[in-house]
Amino acid sequence: MNQAQMMKQLRTMQEAMAKAQEEIAVKSVSGSAGGGLVAVEMTADHRVTKVKIAPGAVDPSDLETLEDLLVVAINEANTKAGAFASERMGAVTGGMHIPGLM
Repeated sequence: MNQAQMMKQLRTMQEAMAKAQEEIAVKSVSGSAGGGLVAVEMTADHRVTKVKIAPGAVDPSDLETLEDLLVVAINEANTKAGAFASERMGAVTGGMHIPGLM
């Protein structure tokens, strides 16, 4: 492979990576806990965009349970976000782990 072909491949890969990063930034994932009492939505680049708390989840005398439900919902959404980002970037990099990419 000559240098011109390598540069073309590199540009193609860079374009694919940029597209994948855009998709990751707008992909919405969700997590919930307590049978849906608490739900969290976030983008696949880990930005929380929405938190929903059902009235039944709010007990002023037991805030610890609500806090625990939030942690579970956020962690579930975070796991889904990471999986989507890894899958999407893996498709671009051919499964190679490149430090600094998702």
